[in-house]
Amino acid sequence: MAKPPQRAHASSKAEMNYLVISGGGSGGAFSAGVLKAWSETGTRPRFDIVSGVSTGALIAPYAFLGSSYDDRLVDLYTSGVAKNLVDAKWLPTGLLGTSLLKQGPLRKMVERYITEDVLKTVAVEYRKGRRLLVLTSNLDSQRAVIWDMGAIANSGKPDALRLFQDVLIASASIPGVYPAVLIRVHSGNHVFEEMHSDGGSGSQILAVPDGFMTSANPAKPRPGVRLNMYVLVNNALMPEFENVKNNTLSVMARAYSIQVKSQTRSALLASYMFAQRVGIRFHVASIDRQIDYSVLDPFNTEYMRSVFRLGYSETIAGKLWKDKPIFSETKAEFAP
Repeated sequence: MAKPPQRAHASSKAEMNYLVISGGGSGGAFSAGVLKAWSETGTRPRFDIVSGVSTGALIAPYAFLGSSYDDRLVDLYTSGVAKNLVDAKWLPTGLLGTSLLKQGPLRKMVERYITEDVLKTVAVEYRKGRRLLVLTSNLDSQRAVIWDMGAIANSGKPDALRLFQDVLIASASIPGVYPAVLIRVHSGNHVFEEMHSDGGSGSQILAVPDGFMTSANPAKPRPGVRLNMYVLVNNALMPEFENVKNNTLSVMARAYSIQVKSQTRSALLASYMFAQRVGIRFHVASIDRQIDYSVLDPFNTEYMRSVFRLGYSETIAGKLWKDKPIFSETKAEFAP
């Protein structure tokens, strides 16, 4: 039988730390480098809340569980295992099917890295009042869905691990590239399947729910409690020049990249303004230089290692965090 969670322990603390990990595909190696280096500096907080979207959803459990899981995270993003996610032989078939790529390699990778021991340890931390959140998009209802992964881990249900893995796979499944994940749900006496896909379709980051942002009187940190929000963006926020080839795949990929950047900027700006409004200390880090990338080889190991080294080196050098979003090479900033 699952044990009940404690009341959020952070309410009695002088400081709370919230880590937000964005989407970004193979750019997730940036966060892996940051977290590894952050551990080595001895300054990495024990996060009270961790949220993840898309590739950030795959990182989030390890970020939540702490430095003892760094080696697994580094292996996931730098060993070359992600190269197997793309099966070029499947592409012609995929054009006529449900997706360009098969789900099998992604599922196999998630099942390899998200194991029963990860589930049990997440449950332990959930009972201490910590929270691990993942965003997916319900394609049927056109709604973003926030999953309490600790509650799933702590449920004691025989299919808890499978559901935990399914949510991560769904959050990381770009529509059309990977098939959506069908998740069985119960409503009263009815059982049916919901179609869930990339959390990034709803938002590239899961920082503050819309209802909080639009509230006339949003909740604020209690007097004497300092709340830090750290946002890791696994993407470049500044424009990146490229001579785009005039073919279907290249044009679609470039347009999608522009859309993701725009969506990320909007979400960051909204989160930053909310943080300013309620007194949250805001910190953001992103890929701040252009690194060669090919849409035809999206999980290129050398690219992922380069992005990992960038996150690692900037963290070690103490140059990683900015206190407001910066969207261009000219360092144009928002007024305080």
